[in-house]
Amino acid sequence: MTKKWFRIGMASVFLLSLALRFWGLERFNTLVFDEVYFAKFGNNYLTHTPFFNAHPPLSQYIIGIGIWIGSHIPFWHDRVNGLTGSLRSPWTYRWLNALTGSFIPLVVAAIAYQLSYRRSFAILAGLFTACDGIFLVESRYALSNIYIVIFGLLGHWFLLLALDNQNRRRSFWLVFAGITFGASVGTKWNGLWFLSGAYLIWITAWVIHLIHSFPNPKLFFTSPSLKEAEVTTYSSSSQTPLQNLTQLNIFQMLFYLGIIPAFIYSIIWIPHLQLDKTYGFIAVHQQILKFHLQLGGNSPNVHPYCAAWYKWPLMTRPMAYYYQTAESITEPLPVMGPPLPAGAGKVIYDVHAMGNPFLWWFGIAAMLFLVGMLVSKVVIFWVKEKRFSGRATLSVDTWIALYLVINYVANLLPWVEVTRCAFIYHYMCAVVFVFLAIAWFVDQCLRSYYQQLRALGVSITFIILAAFIFWMPIYLGLPLSPNGYKLRMWFNSWI
Repeated sequence: MTKKWFRIGMASVFLLSLALRFWGLERFNTLVFDEVYFAKFGNNYLTHTPFFNAHPPLSQYIIGIGIWIGSHIPFWHDRVNGLTGSLRSPWTYRWLNALTGSFIPLVVAAIAYQLSYRRSFAILAGLFTACDGIFLVESRYALSNIYIVIFGLLGHWFLLLALDNQNRRRSFWLVFAGITFGASVGTKWNGLWFLSGAYLIWITAWVIHLIHSFPNPKLFFTSPSLKEAEVTTYSSSSQTPLQNLTQLNIFQMLFYLGIIPAFIYSIIWIPHLQLDKTYGFIAVHQQILKFHLQLGGNSPNVHPYCAAWYKWPLMTRPMAYYYQTAESITEPLPVMGPPLPAGAGKVIYDVHAMGNPFLWWFGIAAMLFLVGMLVSKVVIFWVKEKRFSGRATLSVDTWIALYLVINYVANLLPWVEVTRCAFIYHYMCAVVFVFLAIAWFVDQCLRSYYQQLRALGVSITFIILAAFIFWMPIYLGLPLSPNGYKLRMWFNSWI
């Protein structure tokens, strides 16, 4: 793919992402789902109203900034409500989230390119991310999860850029990596898992380096071809910044990815603590922890949409952020209040926090493929040791597999120990690496010598795009007939 077509492709992905996030942004003139907290909190900073915040305050600062800017723009104020505590247009508390969310596919594409220097991989990663439902939904409302994700991903991208440079340029990008990792944690505490993923891949690189330094290196060190994985490609880049991880020592990691994130996280709290002086820095963290511990167990008895971590990868329990019924499309929706009685509504408006089913299912299969690829290298070595000879280096695709698997695990497994009620949106930090995994797999298929594999890559891409279009009405809250709604609820657990 030429640079010109790559730029055209990325611009198209961004415009698609932007258009879908801004189209009908004022459709529901009310507070949708957790906008009852985050939009109100953002407005509270503008009205200097003290309040207790159960999360770090960065996302609410940003929402508040968006409200302030939006209220000074002389258009998009056709609909207003006072649900945030001030008379505001829904557009004012949503537009900045929509704009921020539009950039997430570009950041994912940038990570894919920086991992491999393959433009096709980057385009597919950006496209698949733009075609996911839960990221689209979260970007269209004044919610906080897109900020955890974009700051965490920027931290990883800046880290990869640092590894691709030396001296002052490396330090420059490492500083930005530390700042954005700190910002991710400053949005919600689970942003810490992005930082833990960076540490884990660094530790893994050092372990491999130490094994390599032994006199007769055995484990992992080959130049594997993708024939072992039944995927053969024409050619690939022989370099990846991940190969430079061992150029970072413990002191650099602790300073740039330890002290700087902690400093950024600390200063993020200053405006909030100046506004609400009920608790100090330590006390407010104790109160937040107490709040989350009191949320109850992970069962429908606590909340109907509680979903334990093991339900996320297969998307067995998505959740409705908004549900209303009407007699006709022309009938105005109520700002607040329950839907019409069952059977009375002829038109359904549903905003479902649900991923693109086939993107998630294909993606988890691709992630398992990468795990199998890594495990097979160990097993094959022990069974047929003599088969391996030549350079004691890891291939680019093995590095990519390690990076994706480690970061996916780092963002998912901590939830195993979480006993409070959790929801499917908590999976967003992990699922971005699933998008990268399926993009990598499809890219390998499309670059294959085998026609069957190229056809498989095209088929997967088509199915993901078709599924996105099919489920788009429940991402955007478009009017549906009862039959149209039921057609998209494939399982009772989705309702």
